[in-house]
Formats: sequence, C-alpha cells, structure tokens
Amino acid sequence: MMAELAAMLRGARTPKVHDWLVNYVVKKSPHSEDLRQAWLADPDPVVASAGWALTTEGVAKKPEGLDLPALLDTVEAQMKDAPERLQWAMNHCLAQIGIEHAQYRSRAIGIGELLGVLKDYPTAPDCTSPYAPIWINEMVRRQTVR
Repeated sequence: MMAELAAMLRGARTPKVHDWLVNYVVKKSPHSEDLRQAWLADPDPVVASAGWALTTEGVAKKPEGLDLPALLDTVEAQMKDAPERLQWAMNHCLAQIGIEHAQYRSRAIGIGELLGVLKDYPTAPDCTSPYAPIWINEMVRRQTVR
C-alpha cells in the first residue's frame, strides 16, 4: 500500500490533485507517518511538499514525536530558497508551529521576519496574509477572542 500511495503522489503533479490525495487519502492511511518521513527527505520538491503537509498535520494534531526545534532549524535554513510549492508547505508548517505551540511562537515569528517569505503576497481585504508573522498573530488573536 505504501508503494501505491507513493506512486500515486509522484503522478499527481497538478496542485489540486496533489492536495486532495494528501489530505483525503494519505493522511487517513496507516502509513502516513512512514510516508511523511520518507517524503520530507525526497529530492523532488513536490514530493517533499507532501512530507511537509503531513508534518504540518502532525504539528497541529499529534506533535508528540516531532522535533519542533529541528523543524524550525530546517525551515530557517531551507525555506527562503525552496521551490514555490515546497516553500508554501514549509511556510504553513512554520505558521502552524507558531500558532499551536506558544513556547516556539517567538522563534517562529522571528524566522518569518528574518526570511520575509510571502511578506509581499497580495492578500484580499478581510483575509489573513500567508506571511507567517501576520498569520501566527492573527490566528492566536482569534483563539483568545473565543
């Protein structure tokens, strides 16, 4: 089953198909953790972005077993020069760490400010910017308003 999922992912080059496969098939698979680890290290940035998407899911729902400081180190070292799809996935993980884990929030915001990834991304009115410092602060603000 793992080999089939990996082959399906490699064949899913269209972003919407790729995202659907990761979110509705791979995340529900008993092999998702093994695939996450394998895909994070994959040289294909589209495959690696799937590993980051699975990691982001873990940051939010099952962080035990994840080395959050090491993830932040990797994001800080690699995100700025990553290809676009991989950069988006890494940025999402960075933001999720800052949103969900208060002890790493200032570091996540600092990495976002240092790298400036998506800082100038055009954002519609009443939408939250994908720039990690703004995204983190807004999601935390919304959590405290509840």
